[in-house]
Amino acid sequence: MNNTIEQALSDLQDLLGKGQFLEAMDKYLDDNVVLQEANNEPKIGKETAVIAEKELLATVTEFIGYDMKNIAVAGDTSYYEAIMEFKTNDGQHHRFEQVNRTQWKDGKIINERYYHA
Repeated sequence: MNNTIEQALSDLQDLLGKGQFLEAMDKYLDDNVVLQEANNEPKIGKETAVIAEKELLATVTEFIGYDMKNIAVAGDTSYYEAIMEFKTNDGQHHRFEQVNRTQWKDGKIINERYYHA
């Protein structure tokens, strides 16, 4: 199982590094995924998550980068540090540093939480 997760993470690293967030979501999110940003209400279901992502991406005027490092896998769970940077149409420059905790089942993400300051 770990090898499959590590291969998926390598592919995700490539997709996200190119700003291909919707492609990554389509490929790796389970239909019943639960995604939670910090202490916000979780997004339940792939369709809900994709709609929210499309709304965010519609505001992005410049994608600067997404970098994954310190990747670890234990059982069906992976962890990594991420730095995401982009500019939005309101002139803001955003830089997020976070840790992602992901639970996998059959090569798909079933639960993911993002921890950041």
